[in-house]
Amino acid sequence: MQTRKLGASLEVSALGFGCMGLSFGYGPATDTQTGVALIRAAVDKGVTFFDTAEVYGPWVNERVVGEALEPVRDRVQIATKFGFNIGDDGQNMGGLNSRPERIRQVAEQSLKRLRTDHIDLFYQHRVDPSVPMADVAGAVKDLIAEGKVLNFGLSEAGVDAIRAAHAVQPVAALQSEYSLFWREPEAEILPLLEENLGGAEVELTAADLKAIETRLADIELTGERYAPAQAAMINR
Repeated sequence: MQTRKLGASLEVSALGFGCMGLSFGYGPATDTQTGVALIRAAVDKGVTFFDTAEVYGPWVNERVVGEALEPVRDRVQIATKFGFNIGDDGQNMGGLNSRPERIRQVAEQSLKRLRTDHIDLFYQHRVDPSVPMADVAGAVKDLIAEGKVLNFGLSEAGVDAIRAAHAVQPVAALQSEYSLFWREPEAEILPLLEENLGGAEVELTAADLKAIETRLADIELTGERYAPAQAAMINR
């Protein structure tokens, strides 16, 4: 199985398993035993990336995924999602809810249902216009700092939302419909994703340059990195 890298460090199988249909959205739910067996068969075929969400069921899908993957947790990556208004009794109340306190509540509950101590990829399922994206990204950033979440993702988000989120917490993945039937992402979304949205300070020494490009091996590279005037501004 080939792999793909999402964001800076999340490596997943090129083929992922969208688990929603096991318990939500496409006809009658699959019984737990069959769902668990199907997920484990996918693992045996080399699939390591599994996608679920709190709203699928609600809760039911995460429980099936958690039971199936608990024995192989160190070999797989799990993505789940927050963002809908789910009551304390597990009923879908309708509407969106991405308030920071709700994001934390979903994370804590999803960890239990998934039988794990971390979520590899935590998506906002739908952009909530009532909550500033900076607050959403900030809440996930806090969870990442605590080790409960490893990466932040968005689902069906527009250009402005992606930029606003990425400015607070780097967005590792965007989940959107893209097919021959629906090619809208080609207009704005895909060009945005191809941009270098992030940046890092990198300093290369003469030895680094020679290691990167062998044609420089016989050239003596001398001098300082900055001109004196630049160095004075940098060192202030």
